[in-house]
Amino acid sequence: MASTPSLPVSLLIASKSQAIGNEPQKKTREDWRKAKELEEARKAGTAPAAVDEEGKDINPHIPQYISSAPWYYNTVGPTLKHQRPQEDEKQKHLAKVGDWFQRGVNLDSLTTKFRKGACENCGAVTHKKKDCMERPRKVLAKYSGAEIAPDEFIQPELKLDFDGKRDRWNGYNPSEHLGIIEEFEKVEDTKRQLKAQRLNTGDEDDGGEEEMDGDEDKYVDEVDMPGTKVDSKQRITVRNLRIREDTAKYLRNLDPSSAYYDPKTRSMRENPYKDTGKEAEQVDYAGENFIRFSGDTSKHAQAQMFAWEAQHAGVDVHLLAEPTKAEKLKVEYVGKKEEIKSSIQESILERYGGKEHLQVPPKALLLAQTEQYVEYSRTGKIIKGAEKPVVSSRYEEDIYINNHQSVWGSYWKDGQWGFQCCHSTIRNSYCTGERSKDIDEGKKTGSSVAITAIKVECPPSENETTDSQIDDQVEEEREPELLTSNKEKECEASLKSEARRMKKREKKKKKKSQKKTKGLRKSAHESSSSGTDEETEKKKRLLEALKVEENRIKQVELLMGLDERKRPYNSMVETKAPNEEELEAYYIKRKRDEDPMAYF
Repeated sequence: MASTPSLPVSLLIASKSQAIGNEPQKKTREDWRKAKELEEARKAGTAPAAVDEEGKDINPHIPQYISSAPWYYNTVGPTLKHQRPQEDEKQKHLAKVGDWFQRGVNLDSLTTKFRKGACENCGAVTHKKKDCMERPRKVLAKYSGAEIAPDEFIQPELKLDFDGKRDRWNGYNPSEHLGIIEEFEKVEDTKRQLKAQRLNTGDEDDGGEEEMDGDEDKYVDEVDMPGTKVDSKQRITVRNLRIREDTAKYLRNLDPSSAYYDPKTRSMRENPYKDTGKEAEQVDYAGENFIRFSGDTSKHAQAQMFAWEAQHAGVDVHLLAEPTKAEKLKVEYVGKKEEIKSSIQESILERYGGKEHLQVPPKALLLAQTEQYVEYSRTGKIIKGAEKPVVSSRYEEDIYINNHQSVWGSYWKDGQWGFQCCHSTIRNSYCTGERSKDIDEGKKTGSSVAITAIKVECPPSENETTDSQIDDQVEEEREPELLTSNKEKECEASLKSEARRMKKREKKKKKKSQKKTKGLRKSAHESSSSGTDEETEKKKRLLEALKVEENRIKQVELLMGLDERKRPYNSMVETKAPNEEELEAYYIKRKRDEDPMAYF
């Protein structure tokens, strides 16, 4: 680029005052044209490049904003000095190629006397006692003056550049490799001597060479794995492109008219078992096209075809740029296509009829057989064929227990769950059907239905009618006009008579038990009097524990009835392990929710 001298204002004023006649005149159009031609010739290489004040060529391809110096730099001709570091002191002095840290110790500095300022432990001048790496001596070198260690080298401070820091051979001494070469030559000489001795003695068999090769290759067999090949002569390991146990693609079908195998790309597009009668799902390898067109690749190809057809029809859509728009348009197109197809079909059926012929039951019902292939194992599990049903929940559903027609939780009343079929709020109760529903509704309607429910539940007496007559009476008594007080009195009388019978039975049972206990007491007194005392004491303790447990249950019910914010704290209550009587009382009084008769 042609550079124009950019002088500062003060220098221009001084030159103007000194020589007014020698003012730098303004460039004409011809001068600009010549400068442009010179610049193009320098770039083409026909004209010599510009030279700076140090005699160095300036690259003509450097842009003008780099080659032109600022006005305050006082430059007259072309230069690139303003682009270089200005002060040599600030420049980084990097280490040379051969500079590296010195290893070992300086054997030229061996002395026999202790020097002032040296290490008190070993006698070296290059470090102090606290930095000494030698084992602490029993008598320090400062006092003994014997076995003074040589000085270490003072290591230089190397300033390495980017490549110097990462040079793995930096500091390597090539003379160290001579030792390896000498050792190898010695081994080869001994081999030659042994071979010459065998030839002289007459042992010219190859057994010796095989033994020597066996010593060298005893570790090679361990490397011989599937997919690798080790040559013991050349000491190289070659990685094969396929495992030896795999069958090559070109060996799957040896018929020359079968699928084509490309040896360069090692690919076989078509199915090699195409004409053998085997399906693609039954073989291990069905060609690369089968893998390529499986999964979502076919859907993507259909979406691409739809996008191309839409663009051809005038719709501005692109699959890669606007995939969401393309998918929505495709869904709309498919939906409208199905609507038009169904409307055409309906119009044809309306005009010509024959709709009843389309409503045919499936072939599985007509022929009692299906074409669905299902393969089972010896244990009865499905290997191939029918798909497993999708589990909608981790819990068992639609399981009806105890003759119920609905599940638990299908009925809700007064803060309690129940069964919808019988309105029962007891979990393990048996279903009574619509009868219990009528009883539940009767409690709401009034005393009329309540009386009928009581009569149904009453036990049958001797003077009462049969079950069929009672059912007829229950249906008649549901009407409020026919209810009378006489029927109430009859039910009460039957209840009283049943209570009297129960009392008589209990008295008889008590008398029998008293007689048995008297006989047992006599035999127990005769055998051992101590056993009875222990039993009576246990019974007393159990009765006391039962009373305590009842009081505790009442207290718990009272506390649970209170508001959470008004309950007292239990942090100061002493806790201790319960005894046998307390545990037995707890088990007796424990409420069992799984018992269906616990609430009666």
